[in-house]
Amino acid sequence: MNHAKYVIVQDDLLDELPLVIRDAGTDCRSVTNDAEHVVGELVAQGRLPPGRRLLYYDSDGELTEIIHAGGMAIAFGSATEKDLDG
Repeated sequence: MNHAKYVIVQDDLLDELPLVIRDAGTDCRSVTNDAEHVVGELVAQGRLPPGRRLLYYDSDGELTEIIHAGGMAIAFGSATEKDLDG
């Protein structure tokens, strides 16, 4: 199956706010099921430096956090709309 497809919802150029993405694919893996690849891709693009939070809306519209370190996804955490402001 293909890698996850996603769109960037929020990308603060100063990296002060979390990076927020949304699942966008229907014929591919979800962000949840392809978190390692998604994190690696965002790190390689320079959008996800160490310490910046990564939040995402899954295919059901639920907001979740992908906790990452060393360029790898290591866990999932809960998130709310309040987390969008940092």
